[in-house]
Amino acid sequence: MKKIVDYRKLLDVSEASGLQELKMVYRDLMKTWHPDKFADNEAEKLSAEEKSKTIIEAYHFLVSIAPETRQQTLDIYNQTINTGILNFDFKGQVLTVSFIDGNTYEYFDVPRAAYVKLVNADSPGRFARRHIFNEYVYRSVSRLAVPA
Repeated sequence: MKKIVDYRKLLDVSEASGLQELKMVYRDLMKTWHPDKFADNEAEKLSAEEKSKTIIEAYHFLVSIAPETRQQTLDIYNQTINTGILNFDFKGQVLTVSFIDGNTYEYFDVPRAAYVKLVNADSPGRFARRHIFNEYVYRSVSRLAVPA
């Protein structure tokens, strides 16, 4: 997906970069582009604000799809995908699936043909478990607050 490639290029990291490397690169870039460094020049400060917002967005996005992050949340993910699909939507190779337990996940680089098969499947949940949930890069979009 173009978004993933662009964010990796912005932070100058590879697909194999771990959370520690992402954090280190993020901190270095924020030191360079922090708007407070440009307090004397309003135009440069505005430019730095935009750049820092983009860096923050890229960092959070890449952390959310990092293999280490997915490994840490694997138990919750496996429970969620077995609760059943509430709804799903497809836009530009991104499949967004809402589950009955309130969690929502985005799956990236899903071909349109896979989405069409999901729509036409006798059991969308079974099709997704077999052909989507563990085949594509995903991230949690929203999660309901868990009562304490």
